[in-house]
Amino acid sequence: MFGSKTKHERTPSSTTKIAAAVARRPGLRGWRGRGQGEAVYVTAADEWRGTSVQVCGLWPFVGGSGTPIVGVPIGIHTDTGAPFGGDPISWFMHGMINNPSMFVLGLPHYGKSTLVRHIVLGLAGRGINPLILGDLKPDYVDLIHALDGQIISLGPGRGHLNVLDPGEATGAAVRLLASAEEHRANAHRVTDQEAAAQLVAAAVKAEKLAEQLMADSHNRRLNMITALITIVCNAKPSAHEESLIDRALHILDERLDRVPLIGDLIEVIKDAPDELRAIALDRGDMSRYLDATDQLRQSLYSLDGSGRFSDMFSKPTDQPMDLTKPVVFDLSGISDTQRDIQAACLLACWSTGFATVQVAHALADAGLEPRRNYFVVMDELWRALRSGEGMVDRVDSLTRLNRTEGVGQAMITHTMSDLEALPTESERMKARGFVERSGMVVCGALPGAEMEKLNQAVTLSRAEQARLISWADPGSWTDVGGSRKRVRPGLGKFLFKVGGRPGVPVALKLTSVEESLHDTNKRWHDEGEN
Repeated sequence: MFGSKTKHERTPSSTTKIAAAVARRPGLRGWRGRGQGEAVYVTAADEWRGTSVQVCGLWPFVGGSGTPIVGVPIGIHTDTGAPFGGDPISWFMHGMINNPSMFVLGLPHYGKSTLVRHIVLGLAGRGINPLILGDLKPDYVDLIHALDGQIISLGPGRGHLNVLDPGEATGAAVRLLASAEEHRANAHRVTDQEAAAQLVAAAVKAEKLAEQLMADSHNRRLNMITALITIVCNAKPSAHEESLIDRALHILDERLDRVPLIGDLIEVIKDAPDELRAIALDRGDMSRYLDATDQLRQSLYSLDGSGRFSDMFSKPTDQPMDLTKPVVFDLSGISDTQRDIQAACLLACWSTGFATVQVAHALADAGLEPRRNYFVVMDELWRALRSGEGMVDRVDSLTRLNRTEGVGQAMITHTMSDLEALPTESERMKARGFVERSGMVVCGALPGAEMEKLNQAVTLSRAEQARLISWADPGSWTDVGGSRKRVRPGLGKFLFKVGGRPGVPVALKLTSVEESLHDTNKRWHDEGEN
């Protein structure tokens, strides 16, 4: 046909043209072939987050990065730079965790206490009172002083904390019973039956709260005495010795119209009332009673001003806690070589703090005080756990009710090895439970040997383990201000873990106002620098 082309002269099809064009273009990973620069791995694009006011010009083309920003602003995501915020109380109130508590792990001098202080400051700004129940270094005294809080010093020759003092429990019980009487009197005056029934119910509630407060106060004093004896003797009191202390405390409350002291407890046991002789099974033989109580009296004498605890626990309390303010117990006067004294003071402070919080909530439940929430910091946990047999049970009983008591909690130690170093497997399991029950687990720099132990309590991916180990790298040396200074890659970096979810790696960011409050090396500065 005229004008027709042969098979070989025909114009290429559109498919052939497209294929040829694609062959001349690089793929999604670059030019293919050896030496052509093809990328084996394409880094994901950074994702950012902002409010509709901040990024209104980009909406709706911006997607969230998934980094939480609920609670105290902490810092930025180490990979994306996205802002991160969180604290155990805010996340609990928003339903993100089931328990308003956090467990912080990390090697020394990588910023654990700085992180907790930062959270304390943020929560204080929201009206949540921080309670630092034992500051050994001190790390928190300057912060609480800046918050116009209460600083309570404790140590040999530095202060006294009477472990037999019921604290505010007695006064609160009196107020509750007076309130109950007032409700019952008002119930007789009103003519409305429904209103009268409500007043009677309020009276019954106040009476029950008063009864519970006094019972809890008695148990707290009993537990504290037995815990101190455990530290003194490095062994738990026997069952009959604990029963003797229990009954002797009841006798003291009946005999005295003042707050009892340990010396009063010793005198009651020496007096050998019939109730105590029955518990001791003396069978009418005074020598059997003395034999049964000799060891107990010797232990109590060591707490009554004649032992290594001096008169810390045997004199009236110097400064009762004021729960309307931030509070710190300053234990920095106790030497690090006095581990048993440090552990005893920590336990006494923890017991006193939780008891006083319980009183505040009882008064709030009865409508006699405004409702307050607290954030309790329990630092240097390992010191108390290693101080003697049965100490894990004491700490465990203190920390199980933080959700029902309206208390947020932070427990701090160095590594899981601190918990694994306990003598018995049952104690090690209970100590691991502190980590497992925590709403969030925050990990700083940790050595590789810790990963297997940590995985028993919280699941970590291989990438997360590698990150924590890399943060523990000692870093390089560099010239800073004319001196050789070590730059540590893991300083101020933490992995926030909640259950089995992927952890969020965060770099802590401090404000200029905080920097002076977080300086724990003040004694190393030259006078001219201050």
